[in-house]
Amino acid sequence: MTEIDSLRPLAAVLLPAIGILTIVASHRRPNVREGFTILTALGTFGLVASLVPATLAGTTHVSRLGTFVPGIDLTLSADPLGMIFALLASALWLVTSFYSIGYMRGLDEHSQTRYFAAFAGSVGAALGVAFASNLVALYVFYELLTVATYPLVAHDESDTARKAGRKYLTYTFGGGVAVLAGTVLVFWTTGTVAFTPGGIADLASTDPVVARAAFALLAGGFGVKAALIPVHSWLPDAMVAPTPVSGLLHAVAVVKSGVFGIARVVLDVFGPETAGTLGVGLPLAAVAAVTIVVASIIALRQDNLKRRLAYSTISQLSYIVLGLGLLSPAALVGGLLHIPAHAFMKLTLFFCAGAIHVETHTDDISDMAGIGKRMPVTMAAFAVASVGMAGLPLVAGFVSKWYLLIGSLDAGNAVFAGVLLVSGLLNVGYFWPIVYQAFFQTPEDADSKPLVEFPIGGARVRTDGGERGESGERSEDVERDVSGSEPETAGSEEVPINTAEPVDPDVDPDVEPSESEGRIEVDARVEEDGEYAVDRHPSDHLGDEATDDGTDSHDADSDEGTSLTEADADDHHEHHGGPPAAGWERRGFGEESTWFMLGPITVAAAGAVALGLVPRGMVFLALVQRVVAEATGVVF
Repeated sequence: MTEIDSLRPLAAVLLPAIGILTIVASHRRPNVREGFTILTALGTFGLVASLVPATLAGTTHVSRLGTFVPGIDLTLSADPLGMIFALLASALWLVTSFYSIGYMRGLDEHSQTRYFAAFAGSVGAALGVAFASNLVALYVFYELLTVATYPLVAHDESDTARKAGRKYLTYTFGGGVAVLAGTVLVFWTTGTVAFTPGGIADLASTDPVVARAAFALLAGGFGVKAALIPVHSWLPDAMVAPTPVSGLLHAVAVVKSGVFGIARVVLDVFGPETAGTLGVGLPLAAVAAVTIVVASIIALRQDNLKRRLAYSTISQLSYIVLGLGLLSPAALVGGLLHIPAHAFMKLTLFFCAGAIHVETHTDDISDMAGIGKRMPVTMAAFAVASVGMAGLPLVAGFVSKWYLLIGSLDAGNAVFAGVLLVSGLLNVGYFWPIVYQAFFQTPEDADSKPLVEFPIGGARVRTDGGERGESGERSEDVERDVSGSEPETAGSEEVPINTAEPVDPDVDPDVEPSESEGRIEVDARVEEDGEYAVDRHPSDHLGDEATDDGTDSHDADSDEGTSLTEADADDHHEHHGGPPAAGWERRGFGEESTWFMLGPITVAAAGAVALGLVPRGMVFLALVQRVVAEATGVVF
């Protein structure tokens, strides 16, 4: 490998930081602000892409920034492993920037300038993680990434969002402490923390107990952001953030920085050979296998679409960790290739979830029967990505999981191949019902979803506090009010009301009439003033809250009055949390949403298909094979 001095890695990291300044400076002119966002993302992607040919040819561009601490230089290096993460982050930031414009304007979200600025800062920190040439530099950018993404997690400023943000900081900073401790151990035993293909040679001869402790600290610390069980719970809670942020968390920056850190530890700090000698690979693979199965089972229980996708992410990330733990060349290829494969597929799924929310205000899977008629392109893209997540052919997930299966057998661990097959079936179990009911069911004939959220033979408990029987109507003996009081008895007297008149909020502000049965029913989506919570808090909430004083904490900033037209806004709010009374309206191609959202959905889905159809022609596979060849000496 040849190294040449270059400012391009440094420029790629600094350009998003410069973008923050232009975004903030243009906060009173939203069109200009978002133009700077697109230009910054495009320039960053161009800079990173310009490094690819040299990297594939064996040349590494290096930006030397001087000595950080005695004996450790602060250097940014565009090596093959770093290029995988950098190319992915910069490419998907560009796609997500367009999507964010449609999403944030579609919901007339507040604090949009802060949102776009924090997004740019997050991607800049992610590129620093990618290009860091040693553990100390990696640690610095790893912690900066946590700080940059916190405003995005807590964007809604509700109590739920702030709680999720605090939990995110607690978990990830705790993981950072473990990473720092492991870094100190490595430096103390070897005198260096520089990344070396195949691992730092002196680690093979150091005290095995110390070496294993260092590996446990590093893998465990990075494993927090990789959402390995049992340090995973911050991730589902972070779904309170707007959907593009969820895409950033799950597909581009945060969780990928965790698995990327583990990859650096396995490949460039310890090396596959030393890791195998120390016996640390098998425990890592075991933790990943448990996470794969348990998270998939939990995903089956989720009715909220974003939470189901969150637990799917926890499971899918562990495919990457499993490949790294198995240490065989084919498994390493499969694990590393699953980084971009999962990114394209999961970003598609989150884009689809966000489009559904913006256009229909529907967040629960149980309310999506027949929605394919209303959003055909969106649900078709969702189906394509779901096929890939299950590991079926023609989509990216099949290629990476094929390598993982072969690598499991090559390593002599057939049990992990069995885990992969079981996980594929579980993926079908929690994705297929969504696709099936979207295209082949109507609200009238839809069966209960999710599959295992209710007792066998019983009705499913809904998130609004009521239950539905087999007919889909709420059971009269299980109705509850929003405060959680006990259900009425079966013989309790029903209160007839005039369904043509609104319920007097002075009498009972938390009820609405049932059109089908003419009696008072509870709907937790209705707030005290009679508005739906989704209208008062338009971003993707997992729970509906008002501020303590009852005011709306989501009013747009005075300088951010950019939104869709009034007609579009009225269309967005025409129904809430499910199909309108007349059923889903059929929409044609391109009519279901704006192209700011449909375009990125299509691009992300196309990327997932391209990586599955022509894996040899995609640059990611070439980079992965070069990484594995440098670490193991095996050429594919």
